[in-house]
This record gives sequence, C-alpha cells and structure tokens, in this order.
Amino acid sequence: MIDLITDFLKNVNSLEVNMTNSMFRLILSMVLGMAVGAERKRKGQIAGIRTFTLIAMGSCLAMLLSIYVPQVYLGLKNGDPGRIAAQVITGIGFIGGGAMIHMKGAVRGLTTAAGIWMTAIIGMAVGIGMYFISIGATILILLTLVAFEHYEKKRGVGQVSKVISLTAGGILHDIGDYRKVFADNGIHLSTYYVEYNYEKNITELNFVVLAHAYSNLLPVLEAIGKVNPTLKLTLSSQLDI
Repeated sequence: MIDLITDFLKNVNSLEVNMTNSMFRLILSMVLGMAVGAERKRKGQIAGIRTFTLIAMGSCLAMLLSIYVPQVYLGLKNGDPGRIAAQVITGIGFIGGGAMIHMKGAVRGLTTAAGIWMTAIIGMAVGIGMYFISIGATILILLTLVAFEHYEKKRGVGQVSKVISLTAGGILHDIGDYRKVFADNGIHLSTYYVEYNYEKNITELNFVVLAHAYSNLLPVLEAIGKVNPTLKLTLSSQLDI
C-alpha cells in the first residue's frame, strides 16, 4: 500500500507528462474551476459552474499538451513547452468579452470576465504542476469575490449606473427640484433626456444617475414622484432611447 502511494505521488509530481499526473491535474483543475463558478452562479452571472469548469480544464489540457509535444516529438531541450499554452491567454479574451454585457449607461460582467481570465491561468498552473499555488490562488479569488462583497455592502463602497424614467403631467421646463432630490440623497446625476408630448400634455424624463451599489433607491423614487404629478415611474439599469 505504501509503495502504491509512493508511486502515485512520484507520478503526480513528475516533470514529464504521464497518465497519472494528467488525470490528477485535470480533476484538480475541474474542482478549482467549479469553486469559482459556483460563486459566480450564486451572483446570478451568465457564466456559471460549467463555464468556469470547462475553462479551467481546457487551460490545464493546453498546458499538458505544451509539455507533452516537445517531450515526445522534439525532446525537452529543443522544444518550446509554452507555445501552445501561450495562445490560451489570447483566446480566453474572447470568452471574457462575451461575458460582459454592454448597455447604454452601464457595463456589466467585468468581474466575471476577470474571473474567467484568472481561472484560465489557474488551469494552466495546475497543468504545469503548481498545485499549491493553484489552490492558494483559488482561495484568494473566492476571498476577493465573497469577503470584499460583504465589505462593500457594509461600507457602501462602489457606485452603479441606474436609469430613472418618469412620465410627468404637463410640460416641464425646469428639473431643479429633481436635482435637489438627487443631491439630498447623495446621488450624482450624470445626464438626462427629455421628451415633450404636446398632444397628451406630458413630459417624459430619463435620468442617468450614479448611486451607491447597495443603496436603497425606493425612498428616492417616492420623493421624485412627489415633485410633480407623476403618471409613471421606473428604475432600471438600461436606457432605451
């Protein structure tokens, strides 16, 4: 039994690619990718457990191929073990770009895109045999995503772009009262759009504002609705004009 464990550890830590360390590294990369993906899925992001797992395993396999090709065909001294793996860094950018959602007034998914890039690097590190570094990096990622999120909520750190749309009765020529509501609640008004409907005698306003990421905007909406006779009031993250 001891001999089997010794042989297993020897194969796992071998500098050359073999069946034992290849499967061990693929499984480890799968587990680490699942850990990061589970956190992103918890936040409701489009990239979840399966996406992060496949990215980590694919990067690990690319690293294994980079080592295996010169090992078998060219000799370890003459080949370039990093040639195939180097393309992962470039290629993963396309997946990260797909994870970002571009909207008028807001960009979402930057954290997930960065997580995808970092998970790919972790997969490569596993593929080259840096087990403890890979595990440590995964723990630090989870610490960053989870612990810092709680810190931001507690301290009210960070701002997000929101769109407040309203339909007011009458033709409005001054938004000074709305500006005062935003200022009193610590909300920055980035810009606004106005549409007059003289036939129905209404004014449609779209305010693009910056607010604290975890602030409660419902009291602000209530105050805005009392500024003028309001027929419709909505809060969203996207501006459709």
